[in-house]
Amino acid sequence: MKQARAWQRMLSGRRLDLLDPTPVDIELQDIAHGLAFVARWNGQTTGDWPYSVAEHSLLVESLLGRMEPGLAPRWRLAALLHDAPEYVIGDMISPVKAAVGPDYGALDERLTAAIHIRFGLPAVLPTPIKTLIKKADIVSAWLEATQIAGFSKAEADRIFGRPTPQAAGVTIAPRPPAEVRAAFIDRHAQLMAQVDAAPGR
Repeated sequence: MKQARAWQRMLSGRRLDLLDPTPVDIELQDIAHGLAFVARWNGQTTGDWPYSVAEHSLLVESLLGRMEPGLAPRWRLAALLHDAPEYVIGDMISPVKAAVGPDYGALDERLTAAIHIRFGLPAVLPTPIKTLIKKADIVSAWLEATQIAGFSKAEADRIFGRPTPQAAGVTIAPRPPAEVRAAFIDRHAQLMAQVDAAPGR
């Protein structure tokens, strides 16, 4: 029996093995492009443009900066990249992830490790950092749910909990994929420069 193909040709020309991804096959442009065209909330959001994972990633990184202003740049970079594997595997809502089971998690972990190593981060983030990023992620989900995904605030409070005060004044306006892709690349470059300039990096 012919073995099923387990790699994807990326627009950069890289051939990414999904079962055994390596950092040398990870390119920022591929991540930014893919995430800018992957819709959050299964596309069930208001506006003329889909709300993309790239836009969400920018929001999470920004919220983390509001919540933890003294956090080292490398951990804000980790926040920007927290959903980066979805440039290959797409965004699944939580109920679908639960139905797929542990295989989804294992694939996500392999891709995450390769991406982290590619950009100078630990393959596995320290637990306190993962916890901080998850808090910002949940706040972003509340904002997205109430502003563009049709949830009432009461419903979002029940599912995600009430947002932190740092979320006040944050508004979401989906943008064209090309614009979001460029914003993601720019923010990544800014954070990489800050990481390189940080003392004792």
